[in-house]
Amino acid sequence: MQLEIITPDKKVFTGEATAVTFPGTEGQFQVLNDHAPIVSTLARGPVTVATSSGTQTFTVDGGVVEVLNNKVLVLAEAVIAA
Repeated sequence: MQLEIITPDKKVFTGEATAVTFPGTEGQFQVLNDHAPIVSTLARGPVTVATSSGTQTFTVDGGVVEVLNNKVLVLAEAVIAA
């Protein structure tokens, strides 16, 4: 699936992902290929991206995620440096 993580001032990540784990405001959840359409709010916490070359983690400070047709768009308030 195609993943994009953006903040108001920059594009943080764009690329293919096999799985993405999110810090939802109602609890953590994971999105895989062919996931049903969803829109959810995000709390502050780690977004873990699994790709064919490994795993990356970004800490977001809240935001919104939309999943539609194997495209995942994350609109984050901010990405906090580790």
